[in-house]
Amino acid sequence: MSVTAGGVLILALVLSWWGTGWVRQFAIERALLDVPSERSSHTTPTPRGGGLAIAGVVLLGVLVAALGGWVRWKVAVALLPSGAAMAFLGWLDDRRSLRAGVRLLVHFVAASWVVYWFGPVRAISMGAASLNLGRLATPLSIVGVVWLVNLFNFMDGIDGIAAAEALIVSAAAAFFCWRVGEVEAAWLAALIAAASAGFLPWNWMPARIFMGDAGSTFLGFMLGSLALLADRRGALPAAAWIVLLGVFIGDATLTLVRRVVRRERLAVAHRTHAYQRAVQSGWSHARVSGAVTILNVTFAALVWGALAHPVWAPAAYGLAVGLAVAAYLAVEVRAKRLGRSHAL
Repeated sequence: MSVTAGGVLILALVLSWWGTGWVRQFAIERALLDVPSERSSHTTPTPRGGGLAIAGVVLLGVLVAALGGWVRWKVAVALLPSGAAMAFLGWLDDRRSLRAGVRLLVHFVAASWVVYWFGPVRAISMGAASLNLGRLATPLSIVGVVWLVNLFNFMDGIDGIAAAEALIVSAAAAFFCWRVGEVEAAWLAALIAAASAGFLPWNWMPARIFMGDAGSTFLGFMLGSLALLADRRGALPAAAWIVLLGVFIGDATLTLVRRVVRRERLAVAHRTHAYQRAVQSGWSHARVSGAVTILNVTFAALVWGALAHPVWAPAAYGLAVGLAVAAYLAVEVRAKRLGRSHAL
């Protein structure tokens, strides 16, 4: 990237940091606090909505990039209205809970908009193997973006975890896209990484502000949109994105399946995600978020190996799945041991 683009990214990081502080003061003055409940992972009232700073910086960065010719206006048209809608919806939900149906409607409209402009994922490729999605390409791509929006919201439950995930995944994506000469996708990924990095110091344990739905749903949407763009440009295939986001996708999906099997009411809040059970078993928020970050870096390294040597892709991605499952089961075993010891 050019020196100018690098300067804009540094400015984005600083603005995100400053903007988060401003939102925090705004939330405190208006008592926009996340008050702990029996299903919370925190114990003190904490300002929320800090993700609005992330969204504002990223959307402003996309506009500046379009004006500067670093990204095409087609990309800006795809991301600006849909991204703004996601951030605004999240901010409203942070202030007053909205109906699930209203949220999902906006999620599907925004996802459909970006799929219309970028195009769907046509195939899932892993090395020489490829699964053509055919007529399912468009609906599956829309559902995939919507699922990322919601799982990011589900996984934003302890200090630092969502911001760290977004930082590592987008930074890795920026590197992979830049490496193959796809500067446009690399710039967008780097912008998300810079905004997430500026927010993270405010959100690391002990968090002084939560990103709220304004940040978690926005980040899920932007990463899903970026995955579509990078896949369509041939810079970073969808399978690689699934691995990069493996911690969040694995935990959220396995937890959802478990709840469906147990016939639990899905609309009811819960604390049964693996990262939540890890905290309940005695790990601090920082330790859990740190472990997630280590897994993210490991998955990024496996993706690098798979991209550099496609013949190794099935083994690399298989190892990533194995590590994710092993981590999930390790938390399960620890939680059960703790439950037995308390019973005694």
